[in-house]
Amino acid sequence: MTGTGWIGALKYRAWGRFHRDARIILVTSLVSGAALSLYWIDFNLYLSALGLSTATIGLVATIASIAGAVVAFPASAASDRLGRRTMIGAGLAAGTIALGGLLVSEALPLIIVSAALYAAGFQAMGVVLAPYMTEHSDPSHRNELFAIQFAIQNVTNIVAAVVGGVVAGVVASAFGLDPAGPGTYRVILVIMVVLSAAGLGTVALLSDDRPRTVVRARLERAGEPAAFPADPRRSRTWLGITVRDRGLFLRLLVPGLLISTGAGQVIPFLNLFVQVKFGLNLTELNAVFALTSLGTVAAILYQPRLARRFGQITSVVLVQGASIPFLVVLGFSPVLWTVILAMAVRNSLMNAGNPIFTAFAMEQVTPVERATLSAFMSVLWQIGWIIGGTWYAVLQATLGFEGGYTVNFITIITLYTTATVMYWAWFRMVDRRVLESRRAA
Repeated sequence: MTGTGWIGALKYRAWGRFHRDARIILVTSLVSGAALSLYWIDFNLYLSALGLSTATIGLVATIASIAGAVVAFPASAASDRLGRRTMIGAGLAAGTIALGGLLVSEALPLIIVSAALYAAGFQAMGVVLAPYMTEHSDPSHRNELFAIQFAIQNVTNIVAAVVGGVVAGVVASAFGLDPAGPGTYRVILVIMVVLSAAGLGTVALLSDDRPRTVVRARLERAGEPAAFPADPRRSRTWLGITVRDRGLFLRLLVPGLLISTGAGQVIPFLNLFVQVKFGLNLTELNAVFALTSLGTVAAILYQPRLARRFGQITSVVLVQGASIPFLVVLGFSPVLWTVILAMAVRNSLMNAGNPIFTAFAMEQVTPVERATLSAFMSVLWQIGWIIGGTWYAVLQATLGFEGGYTVNFITIITLYTTATVMYWAWFRMVDRRVLESRRAA
């Protein structure tokens, strides 16, 4: 089967060759991702419009983050028993219920519970997406599938912010609501509920992938009367965490932890850095970050071509290594246009390799380990951002703006470089074997 798909302005002939469930999960990512984007953009503003203090808003965010981290491993274990589709649906259902809770009450306890439920729901969905896409794609098109899914997330960040804000503004104006008041943000919450429910509807179209259903289908095709023999390899399982090769897991996870730690002490505060250093207003600042997001989408969609030509890990090392000089310009150039260019290029290059490495990581472990690995990747990324954010706060308190950011940029450059070298040292031989087998075939 052949076909042609379009994402943005780029042509993906692999679209028609994706499995049916893979195409549906991309639609799910688009719809639910739009709801998630609106949540991250507007939720804190909604709480502020309700009159909550910044300390209280921070408390709500912290509790939600903890809830997301706590649910990651139970969700991964449950998906191995109940199926990935079940957990994706459960996560979206939890998110929809949480949004409903935010709509019906302004009481702080319910807001906290709803925020925690929303974070837990989308974490449950997030940790099983990568295993699900791996199990519903062919190796020859897996890089494209992961790239498109990751690009969709970036596109929805831009579109949801613009369209959601415009629609909410129009509705608020029609009903005479204060544009900065909680009523306007409730309109956005309604939009989020609709999007989340629509995403839940797409999940219902996915094939049943519960283990007992899948095994039964395989047995019927094979004509076997008995169950398949158990895997003779012994798993190290604790609280549903399945790891058969701890060394491999560490090699797959440690570079990501270094990258997230480096990112966590610069990226969340990059808007503040640019605004204070160059005196940009809010409109100009939003335009700059929209430009960087569009560049990221283009780079992500081109990355599978590099992966096919040079190998997955080599392509990741190429783009991440190329991004590091632009970090130097971003952190230390006194000229605004060079900083904007460096920000756009760095963001594009550094993020372009993410979906390819995720696909690579899922291929290195057994099916029963994929959800566990995905959960580890998600939780360690959050831990890295917590460490990085704490380091940023300490430096700003002790060294001030310029001195703090100087150390921050030196730190991120060092950590990114170390992680890139680790990828190359640990996994280049895997790339080499894959390319040699491809040439031999």
